[in-house]
Amino acid sequence: MGGRYAQALFDLATEEKTVAAVEADLKALKKMRAESKDFRTLLGSPAFAAADKGKALAALAAKGKFHATTKKFLGLLAANGRTSVLPDVIAGFEALSAKARGVVSAQVTTAVALTAAQSKGVAAALRTALGRDPEIETRVDPSILGGIKVRVGSRLFDASLRSKLDSLKFALKRA
Repeated sequence: MGGRYAQALFDLATEEKTVAAVEADLKALKKMRAESKDFRTLLGSPAFAAADKGKALAALAAKGKFHATTKKFLGLLAANGRTSVLPDVIAGFEALSAKARGVVSAQVTTAVALTAAQSKGVAAALRTALGRDPEIETRVDPSILGGIKVRVGSRLFDASLRSKLDSLKFALKRA
C-alpha cells in the first residue's frame, strides 16, 4: 500500500518540480518517527481518530515548515486512514528519488558509530561494488557485536560478528 502512495507523491512532486523539498520533509518525518515513541504510537494506533492524526501531522508540518505538497499529502494520508503506512511511503519515495538521481540507497549498520574516514571507505567500497554512487544511511546496532551489515535494496551483505557466531554455533550443533 505504501508503494502506491509513494509513487503518487513522487509523480506529483516531479510534476511540480518539488522532489527535493518533499524528500527533505519526508526525511524530517522519518527522523521524528525514529526519535519519538509517542509519534510512532500516534501513527500506528487505531485508538486515535483519523481527524486527530491529521491535526497532529498538520501541526508537525507547520512547525517544520514543510512544503505545501507534503502538507496536502499528509492530510490525504490521514483522511484515508493510512498513517500507519507512512514509513513505507517514506522508504518508497526515497528509493524512487534515488533512482531518478542515478544513485543507490544503502543502509549500513554497525555496532559502533563510524568515523568520517570509515564512512568514506564504506562509500568508496560500495561505489566500486555497485558501479553507482551510494547514498548511505547509517545505523548503530550494538547487538551485531562487531563488523558491518549493508542492505542495498533487497540484498543484504552481512559481515557482522553476530552472524558469524551464529553460523559457528549452528555448525557445532550439527557436528
